[in-house]
Amino acid sequence: MLKIAYQGVPGAYSHIACKQLFPEQEYVPCETFEIAMEMVENGSVDKAVIPVENSNAGRVTDVHFLLPKSGLHIVAEHFLRIEHQLLAVHGAKLADITTAASHPQALAQCSDFLKAHNIKPVSRIDTAKSCEKIALEQDKTKAAIASKLAAEIYDLDILASNIENADNNTTRFLIMQRKEEIPQDDGGKFITSIMFVTKHIPAALYKVLGGFATNGINLLKLESYLLNGKFFSAQFYVEVEHHISSKQLQYALEELKFFSEDYRILGCYKAHPYRDKKVA
Repeated sequence: MLKIAYQGVPGAYSHIACKQLFPEQEYVPCETFEIAMEMVENGSVDKAVIPVENSNAGRVTDVHFLLPKSGLHIVAEHFLRIEHQLLAVHGAKLADITTAASHPQALAQCSDFLKAHNIKPVSRIDTAKSCEKIALEQDKTKAAIASKLAAEIYDLDILASNIENADNNTTRFLIMQRKEEIPQDDGGKFITSIMFVTKHIPAALYKVLGGFATNGINLLKLESYLLNGKFFSAQFYVEVEHHISSKQLQYALEELKFFSEDYRILGCYKAHPYRDKKVA
């Protein structure tokens, strides 16, 4: 039986992602992303399932700072449709609710509903963790925003279903492990994730990106982060739509190496079928 680490408590959306990816396995809740990754590094668990971005709330910033430090390899991606429920103790009615607690991203994703019902948002560290407090206090004026699974685990009623602002609310997860695992290039769609630090010279980033352009490599993502608190040195995270073994990507990486102080391939993995889905 595999041991899969995730950030949060039982009922969190990361917990749901783990169950979808690895049914009937052992799921290990962790207080932070860093702890989840450390458990993979030290061999306490086999894999970690980590959220990196949401279609409406944007990137999960902390994760990208941890990626280059962890030494782990990305072996897959997963997309989870996020369906937020307004949960409260038995006997509570929607008209009774004055506050709703959840993770700040979840609150932002349900802002229209909260405003329409004059419900005050209350920030908590986790969606499912909010349910623990609601169940403990048994206050009919307080609600939590979380998943259907959380409603079952903490024995709460669903007062309103699918209250998110957008019906395409989706979170992307990365599956990480200690051992590098690169799938064979079968002609399908692949993603390669790369972290690099450009040299502190004019046009370094331009030259790096030019290497991808001239070799016909499609960039899916490019993000920058300050490195070690220095305002003149940036670290970049890039995702490209190509298999690591292709000649085109190898040529592009030669250009990247020349204009970078440091770089690391974080993983090469199959593109999830969700990427081909037409979302309105």
